Amino acid sequence: MACPFLRDPIDIGAQIVRKTIRTKRLFKDRQNPLSFSEEYINERYHFSSHCIVYLADLLTPSLRNDTLRSYPLTVMQTLCIGLHFFACGEFMHAVGDAENLSKSTVCRAIRRVYLALARILPDFVKFPGHCSQQEVKDSFYRIAGLPNVIGVVDCTHIPIKVPSGPEASDYTNQRSFHSINVQMVCDSQCLITNIEAKWPGSVNDFHILQKSTLYHQFQQGIFDGWLVADNEYPCLPFMMTPYLNPKPGAESCFNEALYETRACIKTTFTTLRARFGCLKGLRVSPQSACDIIVACMVLHNVAIIRKEAPPCFSWMPRNKPEPVYCDHQDGTAIRDSIAAQLFASCSQVL
Repeated sequence: MACPFLRDPIDIGAQIVRKTIRTKRLFKDRQNPLSFSEEYINERYHFSSHCIVYLADLLTPSLRNDTLRSYPLTVMQTLCIGLHFFACGEFMHAVGDAENLSKSTVCRAIRRVYLALARILPDFVKFPGHCSQQEVKDSFYRIAGLPNVIGVVDCTHIPIKVPSGPEASDYTNQRSFHSINVQMVCDSQCLITNIEAKWPGSVNDFHILQKSTLYHQFQQGIFDGWLVADNEYPCLPFMMTPYLNPKPGAESCFNEALYETRACIKTTFTTLRARFGCLKGLRVSPQSACDIIVACMVLHNVAIIRKEAPPCFSWMPRNKPEPVYCDHQDGTAIRDSIAAQLFASCSQVL
């Protein structure tokens, strides 16, 4: 006899059977991001497949997804989403369309990648470099004969969207667009050895240097060498800058040698913008922009260390900025001494 409280005992029985023998959900397997030609991979991610595999192994502890709720993105898929965003600089929904993923999934993946890269910054960005200090000096000396140089310092502005809130004006730079003013130091091989990526665009270059740990380390005499800079900075005992109005002979020779030595930082800036299209304009909050910038610096050094093919770019004209600070007397004395030594061999050096 059927139970009076059940409308259809047969249906109830079928429900019990279905719960007992639950069918496993099937998810469509996403394609392997590296299952394309090497040319396509380089064009899409601006890295070779071998380097991408290296990065995936390096970042696996941070990018591994242990969820069992659904079919998660693999480490390789997550990494390639991030690399695609860094390379193209498109809106995140455009990256999602290209990867056949939702915008929310893409946003989470990109954030995981740039935070994972930021965590390994100390492993890849070291001052004065990954080799000995003397090797760094020798490498710079071979460029134009300037002795004792262990780094070239300069700043570059990375455009960002207009920030919200009352601090928006702080990010407006002298060219009237919103930016992060990023300080970098590089060696003769364009390897970034120090970075400050946290200052609004309105902050001037020398102020950023003065507030940096690197500046105080030089003041304390921790490093036995000099930085090279342009006239946005004063001439200091540990930082050489060009003569403002060089006289023919030693001073002119010094300036030319310094310009040649400084060229590596301009090459570094140009290479960064060519490899990482996102740096041409970040449509995220200032804090996220700073994290993304740091991630790109780490990837840049990985590319240099692993000898990745450089991206194509056009050379930028050399601009001589107007001086904004007075030189330090001890710094000018050191500069005069170097110039006098260079004068005797000026014709051989330049």
